[in-house]
Amino acid sequence: MRLLIRFFGFLFTAGTVIFLVGVAAAAGLIWHFSKDLPDYSQLQDYEPPVMTRVHAADGALLGEYSKERRLYLPIQAVPKLVINAFLAAEDKNFYEHGGIDYSGMARAAVVYAQNFGSGRRPQGASTITQQVAKNFFFSSEVSFARKIKEALLAMRLERAYSKDKILELYLNEIYLGQGAYGIAAASLVYFDKSVNELTVAEAAFLAALPKAPGTLNPVRNHDRAVERRNYVVDRLLENGWIKQTDADIARKDPLAVTNRTNSARTFAGEYFAEEVRRDLLERYGEKKLYEGGLSVRTSLDPKLQVMARKTMAAGLVNFDETQGWRGAISKLDITGDWGVKLADVKSLNDISPWRMAVVLETSDQSARIGFQPGHELGGVLSKERKTGIVTLDGVRWAKPTAGPAKGKTPTAVSQILSPGDIIYADPLIAKDGSLVDGQYRLRQLPEISGAMVAMDPHTGRVLAMVGGFSFDQSQFNRATQAYRQPGSTIKPIVYSSALDNGYTPSSVEIDGPIEIDQGQGGGVWRPENFSVGKYQGPTTLRNALRLSLNTVTVRLAQDIGMPLIGEYAKRFGVYDELPNYLSYALGAGETTVMRMVTAYSMIDNSGRRIKPTLIDRIQDRYGHTIFRHDARECRGCDAPEGWKNQPEPQLVDRQEQVLDVLTAYQITSMMEGVVQGGTAIALRDVGKPIAGKTGTSNEGKDLWFVGFSPDLVVGLYVGYDKPRSLGRNAQGGHTAAPIARDFMKLALADKPATPFKIPAGIKLIRVDAKTGLRAGPDSGKIILEAFKPGTAPSDNYSAIGVADADGRVPQAEPDGDRSLFRPGTGGLY
Repeated sequence: MRLLIRFFGFLFTAGTVIFLVGVAAAAGLIWHFSKDLPDYSQLQDYEPPVMTRVHAADGALLGEYSKERRLYLPIQAVPKLVINAFLAAEDKNFYEHGGIDYSGMARAAVVYAQNFGSGRRPQGASTITQQVAKNFFFSSEVSFARKIKEALLAMRLERAYSKDKILELYLNEIYLGQGAYGIAAASLVYFDKSVNELTVAEAAFLAALPKAPGTLNPVRNHDRAVERRNYVVDRLLENGWIKQTDADIARKDPLAVTNRTNSARTFAGEYFAEEVRRDLLERYGEKKLYEGGLSVRTSLDPKLQVMARKTMAAGLVNFDETQGWRGAISKLDITGDWGVKLADVKSLNDISPWRMAVVLETSDQSARIGFQPGHELGGVLSKERKTGIVTLDGVRWAKPTAGPAKGKTPTAVSQILSPGDIIYADPLIAKDGSLVDGQYRLRQLPEISGAMVAMDPHTGRVLAMVGGFSFDQSQFNRATQAYRQPGSTIKPIVYSSALDNGYTPSSVEIDGPIEIDQGQGGGVWRPENFSVGKYQGPTTLRNALRLSLNTVTVRLAQDIGMPLIGEYAKRFGVYDELPNYLSYALGAGETTVMRMVTAYSMIDNSGRRIKPTLIDRIQDRYGHTIFRHDARECRGCDAPEGWKNQPEPQLVDRQEQVLDVLTAYQITSMMEGVVQGGTAIALRDVGKPIAGKTGTSNEGKDLWFVGFSPDLVVGLYVGYDKPRSLGRNAQGGHTAAPIARDFMKLALADKPATPFKIPAGIKLIRVDAKTGLRAGPDSGKIILEAFKPGTAPSDNYSAIGVADADGRVPQAEPDGDRSLFRPGTGGLY
């Protein structure tokens, strides 16, 4: 008995010693791994990288910019269904355990023992808290040391933060494939929905992804993705979080996902969105742009943007097709599966409805073409092999640019296309405007390019921007980055400076040959009108602008001086500095479409300075406004107690006046004449009050139009990126103005025909349209001309400075029109 007692005493002592040693070892182990645990207090003020989102003026999404595609949602904004789905998939006991699920660890240990030596990856037993610890503080290294540290840190996190805070961090940090971090971004990427719109099946699929987001790609591994989704649905049902009917519907629901891109994606607004991105990068830096979660409301009008893109592209294509067919993009071996080969050819994705195709066979009357297959989410090639027919009507424009048939209209499709040719095609449209089923038209990417900007003249808000034919082809934004010669579109600035300094629209200059000695070996410059050798003689400034007479403009520039014109050009923002060369009065300098549109906007808004902007407002991740373009003061807008019969709020506009109000109306009226019967007569078809000016640079390298209605300004140019002549007879009025006409027709279709507002002080007087004198019984065409106070025209004039038959030199009559004379000279002009 004594021996038995001693034996049990020995066992107890040994057990106690082993226990104490184990406790000490465990304590030592915990101390060892705890001494260098990361500082988890930083999670209290954690600001995860959040994507910046750019929106159009109506709130529609225009683009997203991020390194990690993430939108941060507070736990209060996460639907219960989504929370339960992730708990069912990852940690159903989350709200019960203290950071470690011991039963789960035991199951993982058993599986590890069973698989020991097999080379299989050990099964995890991580709770959501442990996953937060790993995602924020540890790598994905598979080791017991990392798991121990992870568990220790998880327990500390549980003591420091609430369960909801830990779950919020998890749901916003977890990677869910396709570049999406967090449930909000993943919901948009996979289903183009907010989390509040997710069905049971969709929420279950997202909850299935943390296990293996790459492996569970819904396209590449569709069956496995559905299997894992249904597993989550079963767990939701098992836990009593959904009803049996909901589970049955969810299991049968087809797993269909969207292919949502991470770039500018609506309204043909790629150039606009990229310009906004560059602006944000310059303002706030790369980190703030890609991680700061900015919410940007832009000035883009989606409807106007579509109109601008459509009309600009059509104008470029129409001009290019008159130059003839340059041939197929390249050749393709069409033996075997041509779809796979064609899918590997780079095509442009932003020129819909154009699609890349390969010619499969040809005849005199048609060619059968096969279209480039699309790629689904995850890069999987579609099995679709769609074909169509290019008819003879679809290639009639394609006159060869070389060879024996150069310039001749094709009489057979086989003259233009051959099997293996890679081309672009779009649906053939019948004369009545309907689509011809299954038939297509041959297209070619235009060599010529250009840019267009539409602006609100009262605020400087850019409503639409086209920077080229295709952003996918060239990201160079010709609206803001291309410096081109504006040609005669600079003349309204020249004439404005004259009208602001003593001249009137009825003032007369000589349209005739002129020679300018340029000095210092520069030779003699003889500027010519577009119609070489044709002159009008004495001509009013109105008619000179209407007909875009170069010799009159040069004489006017001589009269008032290039320094004054340079000051006005700088004031309007067209140039930073303008050299004192008379050729610059004809548009020899270089500027951008954006600058020209801004300058014309200041004329349109009665001479007030505006600053062009693509951004209305920027908010940080917390919703605080950190930038607002509208800097006007609103007196009386802050009414915390509501409406109590106080005066209505007043907007105080302190914008600088860069041009006299009366002058702004005069030059506007003169540019209305350019549209009604001058070089921009194409715009008359708009049927609304329009003022504007065409421009043709030297040798026809750049063709321009800039013009406006009372509330909309549009400007554009057409030209080759490497400047060269568009043709001997190329003119802005023939090429650029029709594009502007087509845009303005669409943009102003539902707007009333509002006339330009006549400011107080302007006096409208009936004058002879040709001479500018007061209308009399012998006058020809009579117009109403706008005059400032004290500048009314005479009934007649004589040639000042020219001796009469008696040798006397006539002088201005005291009550005559002083504007008929050059200031300080008394000479007729």
